[in-house]
Amino acid sequence: MTRVIIPDTSPLGIVTKRSGVPEAEACRAWIAHCLRAEITVLMPAIAYYEILRELEQLNNSVGIARLDAFCNAVPGRYLSLSNSAVLIAAQALDLRLPSPDLIIATTNVGHLTRFLAADLWTNISA
Repeated sequence: MTRVIIPDTSPLGIVTKRSGVPEAEACRAWIAHCLRAEITVLMPAIAYYEILRELEQLNNSVGIARLDAFCNAVPGRYLSLSNSAVLIAAQALDLRLPSPDLIIATTNVGHLTRFLAADLWTNISA
């Protein structure tokens, strides 16, 4: 079974930052490394809409383009909402993957580990 990482809004927001921002470059490099290691990185709809709303409020069309490019870079990356999956943890659990194969990449570890495996994106290795 392929490992799956589902980033929450914090690393996804970092990915939308402009080139040259060290944290953004590090996060993009981390995602690229995960993909090279054949780890699936998915985009939960709930996180997409949270980031999109923030970028729209900032009138950041370039950030929105980066967000959409990330979301559309791989077929099937985007996890649409369904009746059984409304929150990021619910979307992850709705995949019905074995626990060792699924982790949420976040900066809010304490909150998400109540539901499933979660860690700082900087701590998750490929």
